[in-house]
Amino acid sequence: MKSQREFPKFTITAKGTRWVENGHPWIYEAEVLNEEGAAENGALVDAVSEKGKYLGTGFLSRNSKIRIRLVSRNANDRFDESFWRRRVQYAWNYRKAVMGVDVSACRVIFGEADAFPGLTVDRFGDVLVTQTLSVGIERIKETLFPLIIEVLNADGAGIRGVFERNDAAIRSLEGMEQGKGWFPIPGLTPPESTVTTIVENGIEYLVDVENGQKTGFFLDQKYNRLAVARIAKNRTVLDCFTHTGSFALNAAKGGAAHVTAVDISESAIEMAKRNAERNGLSDRMDFVTADVFDLLTELIASGKKPYDLIILDPPAFTKSRKTVNAAERGYREINSSALKLLPPGGYFATASCSHFMPTELFEKMLVRAADDAGVQLRQIEQRQQAPDHPILWNVPETDYLKFYLFQVVRN
Repeated sequence: MKSQREFPKFTITAKGTRWVENGHPWIYEAEVLNEEGAAENGALVDAVSEKGKYLGTGFLSRNSKIRIRLVSRNANDRFDESFWRRRVQYAWNYRKAVMGVDVSACRVIFGEADAFPGLTVDRFGDVLVTQTLSVGIERIKETLFPLIIEVLNADGAGIRGVFERNDAAIRSLEGMEQGKGWFPIPGLTPPESTVTTIVENGIEYLVDVENGQKTGFFLDQKYNRLAVARIAKNRTVLDCFTHTGSFALNAAKGGAAHVTAVDISESAIEMAKRNAERNGLSDRMDFVTADVFDLLTELIASGKKPYDLIILDPPAFTKSRKTVNAAERGYREINSSALKLLPPGGYFATASCSHFMPTELFEKMLVRAADDAGVQLRQIEQRQQAPDHPILWNVPETDYLKFYLFQVVRN
């Protein structure tokens, strides 16, 4: 470590030091012993061990239990425009390598997995959608966002605007206000409409970046939708929690005899209908605005089994460890209900997008749900999020999406 550092110094406990040295970029409030030098909220600070060993440099958050989010472990780094441009270029080069032609609609930056703590950047054609959940990134976004556009446009991306989806309640934990809107980029005039068009798996979608869930479209299930499409031919499909119809449309394009798409959101269903019309698939699809829990209960009560492929892609039932048990009950209920509706030899796709529902617990839930339904599960595939949402093995928070494809076997 250099003898003179320009950043305030925070001394970390032995426990926190081990945590960081094992590769995790977060330092919690409880692991900070003392600090030297004045540091503003969101400023860069150095973290050192009790013995004075340099551990890394990161953004300080005065309002969060995650007190420091590391962005570098190299004492020689200078955090100027060149540094951030290199970081963006690394992230973009990775997406080009793993996504190929699918890079036109992908996650460009995935927070800690790309060493941009608390930042999400999704590309939808010529529009970028960002969500900033750390005060450190908030402080540098006037520098950072133009650099992202510069890097992508150098590759011919033709980015026309950056739309901020900072309407997440979690921003309050960092002392930031909520809001959404076009981010002003010098020399760039954003599109008039916040509805844009993407193509994924050969299907054209309208994406409402202002009003859609999260950033407007769920990119992480891209290749899991293809897995469903491969087995959908000639089947009658029920797609639960369809949002804007992505799994349903993939099933229809895969040759399904008929697809019913269900979501509780009327606006999402309307967008799904429009997406079906754009792709010439409306004649084999119908759309239902309903609570999935209630609908499955009604279908069971009817005694009929009209579907031979059911897809469950619910929103996260838990966003904290405190509610995992309640979430497990919710997952078990809908999975058990869906399995009861399937005939012998039917197919079943199920997912969880919550990091707080670990794989082991989710699989135990599936065993219980299958037992409740009196069936066995023959696994076809186990999958995770698309590679534009990379998983860092030392950062378990980056590993969140669980997806399973089964055939149902009667006991």
